[in-house]
Amino acid sequence: MAQIEETESIISSIFFIKIMSKRRTWVFLFVSVYAILLSISWNFLKSVLSWYESTISANSSISYSGWPALYASVLLGVAFGVLSMVAALSVALPATLVTWITILVLLTFAGKPRRDLVLQGKKLTLDITRFVIKILIKEGNVVAALCAVLAYFFLVTSSNKQLQNGLVDDH
Repeated sequence: MAQIEETESIISSIFFIKIMSKRRTWVFLFVSVYAILLSISWNFLKSVLSWYESTISANSSISYSGWPALYASVLLGVAFGVLSMVAALSVALPATLVTWITILVLLTFAGKPRRDLVLQGKKLTLDITRFVIKILIKEGNVVAALCAVLAYFFLVTSSNKQLQNGLVDDH
């Protein structure tokens, strides 16, 4: 019984390795993750805009203030900033891994002892990780700020047009 389970485990691990070594599997995973991220961001965009519309319509009788547009634009900016960081990470990760492997191979060919190579690899991993995170955060902040500003101006101009149309229709 244990022999059969071990054989099934070996067969399933070999099957898993064969599937994961195919390029089309990685392309499928990449496209699937992007589709899920886009679906989530689209649903988030629709819910934020729905909240904004309901807030504007509830406050249209009183007076318009820019606070709902500011809240909505900040939420949209954060969402698209995070989405851009995830997209950049998925592109940067393979390139970073290739760079890391190349440097370790070059250090090995330079005649470094194994113990020094392990220490250099740990330092290198930490340096590369810090560098990638710093760039991702900077890039995500730029995208978030840009999306927030554009969303704010879009929301304010669209609400002003709606208020003007509402005032024109009332008279």
